[in-house]
Amino acid sequence: MEVVQPPMHPAPLVIIAGAQRFDPTIGTALRAAKIDGPFAMITAGWREREPDDGELRDHLGGETYNLDLYRRADDILTRDTELREAHRQRQVRLQRRQDFYRIRLKHQLRAAEVIANRTASDELHAEEQASSIDAVRQLDTWHLSQCRRDIAEFEATWTPWARDIVAEQRSKLSAVLDKCPAVVIAGGHVAALLNRLELFGMRELLANKTLIAWSAGAMAITERVVLYHDFPPQGFGASEVLAWGLGALPNVVALPQPEYRLNTEDQSRIRVMAQRFAPSQCIGLPARTTVTYRNGNLEQPNGVLALRADGTIEAFERRGGIR
Repeated sequence: MEVVQPPMHPAPLVIIAGAQRFDPTIGTALRAAKIDGPFAMITAGWREREPDDGELRDHLGGETYNLDLYRRADDILTRDTELREAHRQRQVRLQRRQDFYRIRLKHQLRAAEVIANRTASDELHAEEQASSIDAVRQLDTWHLSQCRRDIAEFEATWTPWARDIVAEQRSKLSAVLDKCPAVVIAGGHVAALLNRLELFGMRELLANKTLIAWSAGAMAITERVVLYHDFPPQGFGASEVLAWGLGALPNVVALPQPEYRLNTEDQSRIRVMAQRFAPSQCIGLPARTTVTYRNGNLEQPNGVLALRADGTIEAFERRGGIR
């Protein structure tokens, strides 16, 4: 089976933001962009807490509809036992694949960081650095391709969208989305969120919608979902690709909570990350920050961080009406 990257559906207007739980700023950004809903809400990343959306509704203002993706998925997998078992086996396979990829990745990233700090002539050093970064990129691409193959085989075998119970739920979701020009995607557990978005084919259902997303939600709508943590309890932290995202915001790698997860003092690590994902831009999203993209172009950054290929970090200054 030939495996290709899922088709991209860039959204015309996207706002991504830092964490919203303790100090929400999305409402201010929406008012500045003159977006007043109605809003469809995706809170599947909260898992069992999905219905606890009262504060979010109040903050958004206007008419809101929770798409209930987590509940809908649970209902489908409870009633369709064949699909549930096939989906479980696929998830186990993907988890095992991620484990093997992580083992290889840690060694290659360690090598890339050591090489980045070695001394040599400028020409030789640049050549060796480029080679080590390319090796990591190839591993990332290979891993995503293998994961995509597993998912494609699952879809070809089980055709979940063609199953009556899934098709019925997708039809209901489509009817709600027809009323909502804007969709809000909250954070939470990124893998749980991605699984629900995929099960219902949200890549297609969200095409051409205005998207507002933060934390895990921001990660999910980009081209590639990258997990990172420079201070994990188990020691060395390797930033790893997890999956293809929805592709609504291409050429951006969203990095939520850099104030807790990113070692801003380690220029070699920042350099490797920025070069590894280039030409995509690594964007740090601390709390109280937002950034607006219109037709894929950065329009209004408000405090977000840009990781540069030279190992530096640039803080975008506030512009426009977002405060």
